[in-house]
Amino acid sequence: MDSILLDDSRMQSFIADGYTVVKTDLPADFHQSIYGQIEEVLTAEGNPGNNLLPRIPDLQQVFDQPEVAGALTSILGPGYYLHPHRFCHFNKPGSEGQRLHKDSWSRRHHRLRWAMAFYYPQDTPVERGPTGVVPGSHYRNHLDQGDEEREVALAGEAGTVGIVHYDLWHRATPNSTEQARYMVKFLFVRLEEPDGPSWDASGEPWSGNGHAEAPMWHSMWEWYGGQSEGLAVNGDLQALMGDSEAASQAAAYALGRAGEPAVGPLMDCLRQGSEHVRRNAGYGLAAAGPAAAEALAQACADDDPAVRLAAVDSLGDMGRAGAPAVPALQRALGDASDEVRGHAAEALGAMETLPSAVLEELAGVLGDDDEWVRRNAALGLARLGPAAEAVQPAVVAALDDPNRYVSAKAAKTLERIGTPEATEILFDYLFAARWCPITTKDTPY
Repeated sequence: MDSILLDDSRMQSFIADGYTVVKTDLPADFHQSIYGQIEEVLTAEGNPGNNLLPRIPDLQQVFDQPEVAGALTSILGPGYYLHPHRFCHFNKPGSEGQRLHKDSWSRRHHRLRWAMAFYYPQDTPVERGPTGVVPGSHYRNHLDQGDEEREVALAGEAGTVGIVHYDLWHRATPNSTEQARYMVKFLFVRLEEPDGPSWDASGEPWSGNGHAEAPMWHSMWEWYGGQSEGLAVNGDLQALMGDSEAASQAAAYALGRAGEPAVGPLMDCLRQGSEHVRRNAGYGLAAAGPAAAEALAQACADDDPAVRLAAVDSLGDMGRAGAPAVPALQRALGDASDEVRGHAAEALGAMETLPSAVLEELAGVLGDDDEWVRRNAALGLARLGPAAEAVQPAVVAALDDPNRYVSAKAAKTLERIGTPEATEILFDYLFAARWCPITTKDTPY
């Protein structure tokens, strides 16, 4: 069945608000079955964590539904990756809920390459403690009271799926009922940089409807659509350097849309600003695209590790437009800072094609001592897909990495290499690692 894609209006809402909600077309008894299986597993065995899907494989049907797959394709592009991390969240009867938070792997990126999906196997009205989100908060690293008062509960019937930007502030709201609330969370990752709209696009332009954050929204709209036509705006350097995060971000994007004339001032902010000014300047430089690549490449060798990190991160956020800086990112793979090396590995994966020497060096950091460097290198190679065949021995060796996410991403890389040899290696690995969902301590054979 064909996926049901988002239209322009829903895609624009997602860009502005950071979430969308869809309803599966599965029958009620399917969700009742999932609810019962979750209760049985959690009661008898405890939370299976990342093994949730092989333990309850019927869950895959939720994400194969055309409404869900279509929304994910619209947001993450074709060929998105079901990340190996997933978790069943239990909101107990009478709970007081959680504090608003971003998840611990916060990317601090506005251009969406990571998303989360929240599935309810039971009716979840406001009283039963659904997930609460703050619209637009994926652009914010700090919340004030006014932001918190805008919280929206993602309530819905059984089969409701909320899809959110990974950096959206969220929480479990209070469950004032006497019934348990389960929410199954899955992560999804973009593997291909946008070449054009992956939603049901009309071709009509959108500039943000005159909103104060229109430059930022327009920049996102262009990026999702694989375009860079530009928007005539004026950036305020003083606002960029001010204390207001919202005003600073809006100014950064406005400056970034100006291209080459704004690169110098934005680089000054990257080098000399406070942490939040440096981060926002990075957003503006990513929006500036190729005009900023050379300046960011030079900053990858700055004496200050915070500047090097910001430069590498901005190039990764820029994606393919940062290709002129590939030699600088290659050198950054040998940086003394774990964070710089890790972000360099991730950034190189976003370039989609790499010279053979750079590809070899990226594969080499699969042996790095730092697990996040290895995780980002493995994801970078998965994004490169068939090109990773040239370093297949390193990918195969990574199947035995002690970190579960490195090995899982190495398996995904073999799938995307797609040759008969890679596929045979992958199947041998998966058959050996297969989890049988009907084998438990009570039925061991």
